[in-house]
Amino acid sequence: MTLAAYTALDAWVDTHFDEQVQFLQQLVRVPTDTPPGNNAPHADRTAELLENFGLTVEKHPVPAQDVKDYGLESLTNLVVRRAYGPGPVIALNAHGDVVPPGEGWTHDPYGAEIVDGKLYGRASAVSKCDFATYTFALRALESLGLPLKGGVELVFTYDEEFGGELGPGWLLARQIINPDLLIAAGFSYQVITAHNGCLQMEVTVHGKMAHAAIPDTGIDALQGATAILSALYAQNTLYQSVSSQVKGITHPYLNVGRIEGGTNTNVVPGKVVLKLDRRMIPEENPAEVEAEVRRLIAGAAASVPGISVDIRRLLMADAWKPDNRNAALVQALQQHGEAVFGEPIPTSGTPLYTDVRLFGAADIPAAIYGAGPRTVLESNAKRADEHLVLEDLRRATKVVARTLLELLQ
Repeated sequence: MTLAAYTALDAWVDTHFDEQVQFLQQLVRVPTDTPPGNNAPHADRTAELLENFGLTVEKHPVPAQDVKDYGLESLTNLVVRRAYGPGPVIALNAHGDVVPPGEGWTHDPYGAEIVDGKLYGRASAVSKCDFATYTFALRALESLGLPLKGGVELVFTYDEEFGGELGPGWLLARQIINPDLLIAAGFSYQVITAHNGCLQMEVTVHGKMAHAAIPDTGIDALQGATAILSALYAQNTLYQSVSSQVKGITHPYLNVGRIEGGTNTNVVPGKVVLKLDRRMIPEENPAEVEAEVRRLIAGAAASVPGISVDIRRLLMADAWKPDNRNAALVQALQQHGEAVFGEPIPTSGTPLYTDVRLFGAADIPAAIYGAGPRTVLESNAKRADEHLVLEDLRRATKVVARTLLELLQ
């Protein structure tokens, strides 16, 4: 590939960058808080914007009852197909759903304000930004008018926060998409090639309500929950001695993220509900992990007389393991990333879990790369004042466009 072609790609991105930023602003201004997960309106707006670029958009609405059973309100997945001839099909996947904004914002979470070269708004960094990265990388690629092989698919989905089963999982299961390679939403300064798995569980601790003046007539569910919590946190300390061999991933860990229970201050609580998140390193067996956590909870509950527990799995997201079949894709992203950013772009694993595991389960080699900072923390993703440095968007778009050109010519 000649340097002139890459230079032309970069120039197209620069020329159309204001348009790209405006595209992203319009995406941020349509809320996709999940929950409640009323995300079909955003898909409709995205499709309209893509069609304004001359792209044909397939809308794939998930049946309403399936969405409701999943705990969401509406969901439409989008696919744009660009076929050039025989050769590999590369999918570009980003998700539009996001957690609610929460408190503490100094900018309107749906305002898409630009201040000091940063665009503020919920999902500006994770991952509506990569709707823009991938759309404009595709447009830049096609602007050259060069002969290409294979094809590109834009795949924009809306349930990553709930596990991806009605997004990529639904599309893959129905053979609506079946690409040869995948680039998925990520950040600009590293190429992610593996990630943790995640087990989420709901533990309902049952006791017996009683008046606080006669506590002996009741069974304190909170006391049972305390025993369970103590056992879980003691196990969490032991997890620190288990190390992953994947760079960027440390050890397993467990987090209790939500506790609900009791009816009033003068009532012995009869029920307490715990929701926990157990991150699994790629080397762990998910079935064994779940069995261990269940045994731990049951044993702790049994230590408190009268306490019983119900344990319900909420999510089982397998880890995405390293796959050498993505070598050409990873090397192209690294090579062009270094050329555009002026520094080496390393590979790494991440303790997050993503929809990419679903592509891995479908035997599709992948890499995670997109627009964003060096760490999730820097972007304020899932926190107040989430933002994207616009220069990262510009440069990541060039990297993806160059990578597509290299792999499809």
